[in-house]
Amino acid sequence: MTITSPPALRVLSLGAGVQSTTLLMLAAAGRLPKVDVAIFADTGWEPRSVYEHLDRLEREVARPANIPIVRVQATSNAQRITGDLRNDSLTPGAFVRLPVFVRNRHGSGAAMVRRQCTEEYKVAPIKAAIRERLGYPHPRRVPADVYAEQWVGISRDEFHRAKDARVRYLRNAFPLLDLPGSADNVTGWTRGDCLRYLRRAGWGSTPKSACIGCPFHGNRQWRELRDDHPEEWADAVEFDRALRAMPLRGIKEKPYLHRSLLPLDQAPIDKVTRREWSSRQGNLFDFFADEDPEEGAVDGCSPWSCRGDIAADQEAA
Repeated sequence: MTITSPPALRVLSLGAGVQSTTLLMLAAAGRLPKVDVAIFADTGWEPRSVYEHLDRLEREVARPANIPIVRVQATSNAQRITGDLRNDSLTPGAFVRLPVFVRNRHGSGAAMVRRQCTEEYKVAPIKAAIRERLGYPHPRRVPADVYAEQWVGISRDEFHRAKDARVRYLRNAFPLLDLPGSADNVTGWTRGDCLRYLRRAGWGSTPKSACIGCPFHGNRQWRELRDDHPEEWADAVEFDRALRAMPLRGIKEKPYLHRSLLPLDQAPIDKVTRREWSSRQGNLFDFFADEDPEEGAVDGCSPWSCRGDIAADQEAA
C-alpha cells in the first residue's frame, strides 16, 4: 500500500557523528526543513568527546532553533538490558552483543559474531521513542496512514547504505543525498562536503560516534584511543580482557576486540594500512565507498546504517 498522507512527525536520527550533526545544523539554519525532534540513542559507553559534542549541539544549535534533542536508552528486564552496553556485556552468562572476533571454524583466521548491539541499544529504543511521540506506544497498533519521516545521515559516498526502516510507521529519508554537490552536475553531499561545512561553521572537531570498545574500530582508531584518550583506552583494554575471563552465551571460542585475536594491548595496532598511507597524501575519503577491514569504519556507528556492515556477514565459529 502506498502512503500518500504527510508524515505526522519528522525525526532526525542523531548519532552525533559528522553526517547527522550536519543535518541538524542545516535544519537549524533553515537550509533544510525543520525537524520536530532529534533522537540520540545512548549505549552508555560512548566516548567523553561524543557526550561533550552532544551537549554543545543541544546548547548552541538545537535549543536556539527550538529542536528538542531526546536521549534514549535500551531497557529490558527479560533480556537483562539496563541501557549500559559495557556492563550488560560483562554480566555473567550474558549473550555476546558486540560483534567480537573469534577464531573461525576452520581455525585459519578471525570471524565476527553476530552483531546485536546496534539493534538492541540504538534501533529499538529509537523506534520506541517514535511510537510514543506518534501516540501509539507498544503494543498499540499504529494506524496504516500514520507514520514518521526519519532523517538518516547517509552521504553520497555511502549511498548504498541507504535502507528502509522495515516498519510501516517509519519511513527513512536521506536529505544529504538530495543537496547540490560540490562538483558541477552532481547531486548529494559527500562526507568531505559535510566536514568542510562543519569546519566553516566552527564544528571541525566533530568526533566519530562509536562505543569505546567497538570491534569495528580499525588500527587508526585504536591508536587514536591509546595515544589521545588513555583512560578510555585502558577501559577498552580491561573490557577486552574481562570478556575472556567470564562465561558467555552464544559463542564457544574466546572473544577479542581486535581481528588479530590478540589481547588489545598486544594487538598490532601500529600497523598502518595502505588506505591510511593514501589518506596521508591527501583527503581521499570521498573516493572510497567501503572501509578497509583493518582500517575500520570511517565515521563510527550509525543506528540505521552501521558502518561495520562490511563484516556483518562473516561466518563465526
